[in-house]
Amino acid sequence: MCGFAGFIDYKKIKDYDIYATAIRMGTAIAHRGPDDSGVWFDDVVPLAFIHRRLSILDLTPAGHQPMLSPCGRYILVYNGEIYNHTELRCALDTEGRGDEWRGHSDTEILLAGLIHWGVEGTLSRLNGMFAFALWDRVDQKLFLARDRMGEKPLYYGRCNDSFMFGSELKALKAHPKWNAEIDRNALSLYLRYNYVPAPWSIYRGIFKLPAAHYVVIQYNGDNIGNPICYWDLGRVAENGQHHMWEESENPVDALDKRLREAVYRRMTADVPLGAFLSGGYDSSMVVALMQTQSVKPIRTFSIGFEDVHFNEAKHAKAIASYLGTDHTELYVTPEQAMAVIPKLPMIYDEPFADSSQIPTYLVSELARSKVTVALSGDGGDELFCGYNRYVLGYQIWSILSILPLPLRSLISKIFAKAHVYGRTLETMQKLFPISLRANNLSDRLPKLANVLAHKDGESFYRILVSHSMSPNEIVLGGVESETILTRYEALPDLPGFRDLMMYLDQMTYLPDDILTKVDRASMAVSLEARVPLLDHNLIEFVWQLPIKYKYRAGIGKWLLREVLYRYVPKSLMDRPKMGFGVPIEHWLKGPLHEWAEDLLDEKKLIHQGFFDHKTVRLMLSEHMSGKQRLHYQLWDILMFQAWLENNI
Repeated sequence: MCGFAGFIDYKKIKDYDIYATAIRMGTAIAHRGPDDSGVWFDDVVPLAFIHRRLSILDLTPAGHQPMLSPCGRYILVYNGEIYNHTELRCALDTEGRGDEWRGHSDTEILLAGLIHWGVEGTLSRLNGMFAFALWDRVDQKLFLARDRMGEKPLYYGRCNDSFMFGSELKALKAHPKWNAEIDRNALSLYLRYNYVPAPWSIYRGIFKLPAAHYVVIQYNGDNIGNPICYWDLGRVAENGQHHMWEESENPVDALDKRLREAVYRRMTADVPLGAFLSGGYDSSMVVALMQTQSVKPIRTFSIGFEDVHFNEAKHAKAIASYLGTDHTELYVTPEQAMAVIPKLPMIYDEPFADSSQIPTYLVSELARSKVTVALSGDGGDELFCGYNRYVLGYQIWSILSILPLPLRSLISKIFAKAHVYGRTLETMQKLFPISLRANNLSDRLPKLANVLAHKDGESFYRILVSHSMSPNEIVLGGVESETILTRYEALPDLPGFRDLMMYLDQMTYLPDDILTKVDRASMAVSLEARVPLLDHNLIEFVWQLPIKYKYRAGIGKWLLREVLYRYVPKSLMDRPKMGFGVPIEHWLKGPLHEWAEDLLDEKKLIHQGFFDHKTVRLMLSEHMSGKQRLHYQLWDILMFQAWLENNI
């Protein structure tokens, strides 16, 4: 796990020191690699590579980066882990690679593969999480690539006559030619989703390389190509549905086998290793399979809160005790949790407002005190139909979609005023079947009001995952940029609405929210986080499973649960799903009130000129008075404001 950056200047460098610039860019991401650093300059083209190393495999200098090929033609910087590097090394030896190996780092094997098989040929063989930059000194081409699910980040773009790239925007901003402006269209997207979706970034002209893509930058001709997809999740989903898994073996056995292999691959390290354990199905599954494949107790880590609505630590402790792990838990006070908030704008290069970023940072910090690598259970909800929207959202849409449009319009007007009725709604829903009941119904009905007039499930899903329904009315001059959630013609042909929602989550929410959160929080404390459930072989298998193995009798994750019950008693696991969050709603009315008022000061909003100050002040007033619960929408705006003060 590391961080890297680099730049190409298309004009001769006269007005700044290229070496000092490279050092500054590397220093900006030193947290991603505190163990070693390196800089490389091309002697023909004004190009520099910078690398910061967190040593995980081959702790010797043989793994140093930037890494030059034996022939001297190629130079590589790379961030991540290639879990099948041993198999790739054997394949290269069998095919007569020709050069002697200098060490056993996966960096050297990746470089050899890129030379021997080419970029696409190597990408198709990799099993891992990665982002890399490869420079071909002869053809003067730069290749940037990112792993299949987007576990590792990579930004790139042009400022004036310089092309820049890096693991985090901090590195790009350290370049003297940096002058990118905030993209108001991306800001509108941020308010809708609480993150900036790829390929956009918060800065105009600076992009995130989408997951499962690579891009080629040709020095001669000053040309940046369009990103090229090398693994199409839509095609994987379609092929899986058209070639369903044949029940030639017990489905529980089949999934168990693949999960064990995915976890085992991610247990290889030359440094101490552990796992996050929340007590939920996904992290418990990962820890259980780690422990069954380890000769000593696995180190596990949990964060606890005194507020029972946000505390899973007691469940995690019970599971750790049953599995026999070496468990560490830390109960965090509200003051300790809120002390993380000032750090968030520095940890996240872009405005980012998933409030679970706070406990994620805390558990990463706890784990780093004892280990350098931690496995995480992320991805289980998106793969195995675990979110409430796959259940409740599906059921509601199934009913709404058959209602006549005039009736839906009438219901929409009623739902839009749901907050006026307050507790009456919470009482009335007791008349509904249990499967259709929801917490905080007065918050959810206005959201439903926005989708009643829509004719398709794609629009319904977009509203389900939206925070702000009309971000362009809040952002001055903002118009939402196009994303996969507005390009319905590009969606794969899937048999059901649940399949579509899982696909869209895997394409958007998973890489741009969940994996971004995990990467930045863990790397801020120099911890490598690995995600076994996102092994691409496992993903391809899961897409071959009929929906009955993911959702059954009103319950998601059916097959995953059945595998887990082999290792952990059902009595320890069966309980309502709990999110990994913090009580932002109450903090904004209490200890964070003054902080929020300062960031949303009317004069400040007018001076900055990004938001309609009247709308924002009304939102704050209605939340504080209890008229509406707008903490999610306000948190989005507050995180932008805090980011703005720290980054501009």
